[in-house]
Amino acid sequence: MTISSTERLNHFYQQFSHDDRVLIVINADPDAIACSMAIKRLLWRKVSMVTVSNINTIDRPDNIAMIRLLGVHLVHVDEIDGLQFNRIVMVDSQPGHHESVASFTPDVIIDHHPRTGAAAPFQDIRPHYGAAATIMTEYLRAAKIKPSTKLATGLFHAIKTDTSNFERQTLIEDIRAFQFLFKHINVHLSRKIEQADLKIDFLKYFKIALQDMRMRKNRIFVHLNRVRNPDVCVLIADFFMRVHSMNWSIVSGINNNKLIVILRNDGIRKNAGKVAKQSFGQIGTAGGHKSMARAEIPVSELKKIINPNEDKNPVRWIIQQIEKRARK
Repeated sequence: MTISSTERLNHFYQQFSHDDRVLIVINADPDAIACSMAIKRLLWRKVSMVTVSNINTIDRPDNIAMIRLLGVHLVHVDEIDGLQFNRIVMVDSQPGHHESVASFTPDVIIDHHPRTGAAAPFQDIRPHYGAAATIMTEYLRAAKIKPSTKLATGLFHAIKTDTSNFERQTLIEDIRAFQFLFKHINVHLSRKIEQADLKIDFLKYFKIALQDMRMRKNRIFVHLNRVRNPDVCVLIADFFMRVHSMNWSIVSGINNNKLIVILRNDGIRKNAGKVAKQSFGQIGTAGGHKSMARAEIPVSELKKIINPNEDKNPVRWIIQQIEKRARK
């Protein structure tokens, strides 16, 4: 039985009352940021207060530019007093995705990633959608809300980012949402977000990557040692996918006592999410989409299975794990 957007919206609204103090928890990236903006707009004048809290450190230039140019106010999770809120909304994420969100018990989950088995009174999880922003655009349209220029631009940018300009998994629903939002965006504002300058301290990681990269057939492997933010691994993994003839880009780094592994591929021969789960899911968390995936492995667990001499550079072990599953 197909559930209409209006029915989903009504069920969503039934989770709230005028006295509610709502906390929206996000792992801040373009999709999550835009979705939090949409939820705030949907709940405007329907609840007592809404606060958006990011669990991650925001270092990527495009994310910083998006927050600044769209006027988004975020409060880091470390500064949040959970007792102030009686409703928790999780968007573009689920409790099983990250230990920082696992401590929350959400009343609402809206996401486009594969299900983790998390429970919530209201769930709208659509793994076949290219972006959670598409889901939120459908909610806005069902509510007959004309998005502001900044909100439309944020959702528009989110769909472009999560579908990689419609090169990744995309549905007709993503295209319809994109077309609807285009009528309300500021094109110059969108371009400013997309063309955000690289931070100067990121350049040292590109130097490490270019010096230490290992190529195996049509795959590039890079280990960056310690990184101040996992987003650095994402930037460099995306960068190497632009190299001619490369089918895979695997970039890793150590952050917060975890080995972060970012996988990118051309989305043709193998599923990156499945490869990540098969390669690293036994000792950490792993998953993703066909052309993009991520794994997080506690360093304490890593030391149990690899040679201590490789602790500082586990790239050989990563290559072995990936090549078992990513062979053509």
